[in-house]
Parts: sequence; structure tokens; C-alpha cells
Amino acid sequence: MEEKRLGDYIDIAIQREEEAHAFYTDLYERVEDKAARDALRLLAQEEKKHKQFLEDYRSGGYGQDALRMNEPVDYKIAEHLEQPDIKEDMASKDVYLIAAHRELNSYNFYTGIADLHPDGQLREIFRKMASEELKHKEKVEYLYSNVAFPQTDGG
Repeated sequence: MEEKRLGDYIDIAIQREEEAHAFYTDLYERVEDKAARDALRLLAQEEKKHKQFLEDYRSGGYGQDALRMNEPVDYKIAEHLEQPDIKEDMASKDVYLIAAHRELNSYNFYTGIADLHPDGQLREIFRKMASEELKHKEKVEYLYSNVAFPQTDGG
């Protein structure tokens, strides 16, 4: 019973990673700014790696310690700013803010699923995936803050 539930949850997670990859790939096609395109390409590749990890895990390829678990910094920018609409010729800061909201949603998804499970392997896998998504959020919020609030000559 637990084994079937594990597979079902892993399948859902794989689907979400596929959706995230498609989202970033589509956004990449809409954006002209080179720096934003590079960041979106990196995020799409990361989501593809997450999908591969989950597929390998599902087929018995890894143990629960397979993902590193560094503590990301959560700047909470996405929580305080509304997500801009996706449109042609978006400013880089808007692209990064859209990505931050996407990563926040993924983080909340994995955290919510982890919280539904008792202590154990499945809960730890989803907590580690949540941590990975929070790392992505940290990266795009960092990029957002550097573009939205550029350093001036005065400090």
C-alpha cells in the first residue's frame, strides 16, 4: 500500500517538474533580454534534472539522501510583490519576479505534500525537493533585486 502511494506521489511530482520545464521554456521563447533568457534556460535545465532525479528514484536508483540539503536564503520578495502578467517585451525584473512566484508555488506544493506524511522516507524526499525549489527562488529573487535595484555610483 505505502509503495503504491509513494509511486503516485512521485508521479505527481514528475508531472509538476515537466510543467515547470515547459513553463520556463515557453517564457524563454517570449523574452528578448539575454540575461533573463540565460536565467530561464538554467531554470528549465534544473527542472529537467529534478524530473530525472525523481524518475531515477522511482525506479530504485537512489536512497533518501540523494539530494543535497543546503539551507537556502528566502528573501520573501515574491510574497510581497504581485506577480506581473506575462507579455511580450517584459523587463528582466518582471521575468525574474514571475519565476520567483513559480518557484514559491513549487516550494509550497512540496512542503504541503511533505506535511501530509508522517516522518519517514517519503516526507524527507518532498522536504528536499521543497528545499531545491526554495534555492531556485533564492536565485531568481537575487537576480530580481539586482535588476530592480541596481547599484549606483554613490553606494
